[in-house]
Amino acid sequence: MAHIDYYFSTLSPFAYLAGDGLERIAARHGASLTYKPLDIMALFARTGGTAPAERHPSRNAYRAQDLPRQAKKRGMDMNLKPAHWPTNPAPSSYAIIAAQKAGGGDVGALVQSVLRACWAEERDIAEDAVVRECLERAGFDPGLADSGLLSGAETYAANLEQAVEAGVFGAPFYVVDSGQMFWGQDRLEDLDLHLAGKL
Repeated sequence: MAHIDYYFSTLSPFAYLAGDGLERIAARHGASLTYKPLDIMALFARTGGTAPAERHPSRNAYRAQDLPRQAKKRGMDMNLKPAHWPTNPAPSSYAIIAAQKAGGGDVGALVQSVLRACWAEERDIAEDAVVRECLERAGFDPGLADSGLLSGAETYAANLEQAVEAGVFGAPFYVVDSGQMFWGQDRLEDLDLHLAGKL
């Protein structure tokens, strides 16, 4: 059975646009998943990337056109300039780490709920109340927002180191235990084909 390490940021519009694609693909092929939220700005700094605010105007102009197109293509609501972006991604990331460790709910649904809160619902995912609601919506104890902060911080930092070591440089990024890597929500089809033995 294949295993996929999923590296992402709770601030990433492209992770939001992935929707539940990864989860559907994993279920279809019986693949297991490990969710690895990380600090995307630190990842950029370590791997030659550039934060959106520092990119050339032409790159940001293209991004401003492409994100709404991709959202429309997927039938997803999206605010190109969310009221609370960028914000502190640590609280939501720690909650996802704690939920994955605790079990009992749907981690994929939690990740999607957090991303939707940021990119479609104009909510601040750094706020405790928002994180708690996302946890509850995905079937987890909302109290996980308060527990395991130290271990969450340690895992969050370790995810960044593991990402750099694995060759990850953006988000969303999917690393299969076969050694194949797929960057971006627009490579989910290739991931699907790979797991089917066709690519």
